[in-house]
Amino acid sequence: MSLKKTATKSKKKSSKTEGKKQKKLKNFAGKKAKPEKKAKPKSSKIRSYKGVLSEVKKLRKELKSKKEKTFKKKEGTLLVTEFSPEEAHKRIHEWARDIWLQIEESGRPVLEIPARTSDNIIFDEEANLLLLGEKTLKRSFHTLTSVADATRTMKVLKIIHDLLEQKTHTTKRGVYYQNPKLFNFDQKYSDKLIEDIAAALRTTRNSTNVIAAAAGACIGRLVIKDSGDRIDLTKLGKGGWAISPLLDEVEIFESDAELIFVVEKDAARLRLAEAKYWNQVPCIIISGRGAPSIANRAFLRRLVKELKIPAFALVDSDPYGHYIFSVYLRGSKRLSYESPFLATPDLKLLGVLNRDLDYYEIPEEARIPMSKQDTERTKQLLEEDFVKKNPAWVEDLEGMLKSGQKAEIQAFEGFGFDYLTSKYIPQKLETGDWI
Repeated sequence: MSLKKTATKSKKKSSKTEGKKQKKLKNFAGKKAKPEKKAKPKSSKIRSYKGVLSEVKKLRKELKSKKEKTFKKKEGTLLVTEFSPEEAHKRIHEWARDIWLQIEESGRPVLEIPARTSDNIIFDEEANLLLLGEKTLKRSFHTLTSVADATRTMKVLKIIHDLLEQKTHTTKRGVYYQNPKLFNFDQKYSDKLIEDIAAALRTTRNSTNVIAAAAGACIGRLVIKDSGDRIDLTKLGKGGWAISPLLDEVEIFESDAELIFVVEKDAARLRLAEAKYWNQVPCIIISGRGAPSIANRAFLRRLVKELKIPAFALVDSDPYGHYIFSVYLRGSKRLSYESPFLATPDLKLLGVLNRDLDYYEIPEEARIPMSKQDTERTKQLLEEDFVKKNPAWVEDLEGMLKSGQKAEIQAFEGFGFDYLTSKYIPQKLETGDWI
């Protein structure tokens, strides 16, 4: 039965059943939160999920009314396009031909690769994205310092060429195992070269047929078609659907969700899944298991774009949680050339915010002192242009530095295992308390 039909039938239930649902949402767990003057208005008890989502609906209205902008290349940045396998194959042949001509003319071929260094990362304020600049690095076959990298680059280029020609895929690990000795028995060398080649071809990594292993899950009010198979994500138990890296074979078929949650940890996803939270608040839940994969980022972007519903990040209150939020939001520096295809600039940070620790009276024993590395990372975030333009984000990070404390999402479980779903999330959504 489709989600839309289920939603229609639920409206016909008796008022008695509806009353039970509303009563359930009223029963907050844990002790009463202490009001704070500047943090947010004091919340009334949750009336129904529709009451909880009044602020969310405003965001959804904004998303629907927002005209989709055609991405315009910022001057001084690299223009990247998603290619068909045939086009990517053609580009590799053109590059190989250029190398051959260099050999004929000078006997000293040089590979020109976009510089994916921090000084070549440009923040595009208009598009709200981190982009790669036009600076390049040269790898020569005739210098001791670069001959190894040049040789490895050609090996990876050959592997990608063969994948495209044979119309098959492999993982980054699969590329590494083509010749571990050449890559100095360290996968970081082959991983970096895969990304270098994609940038040099002016395309996305997925267009090279090299994919990342599935590292995230999705569950909730969504029906998809994966390679032709219809999958209802409300009927997959607590594990959910492993987000496929082959997203070109996935069709978003149907959804009546009002919002999307992007959670940092499986522990938070499990808590929402055990509560079947999508039955209380119509939602889709994505878990990244830490640092978000390309597939997770691309799938989130696609959901927001196609369904026109808001998305909220739920991460730990620490600099690493804020970094994860920033990767989903603006893109990563390592893959900045792919940001237009992976970032979700409309993503909101629901929590855990630094001010939440005091507002919800998280006990001292559940708070963790920040390390020197935490402090340095927080200061680095405060120096980012995309953070500086968001005063609320700056305030939260500065509050973290001032308090010298961080906390994990699980800190709320001290008030009860259902506190996250029965009190924290509903109250945050109802009051519109997000960044």
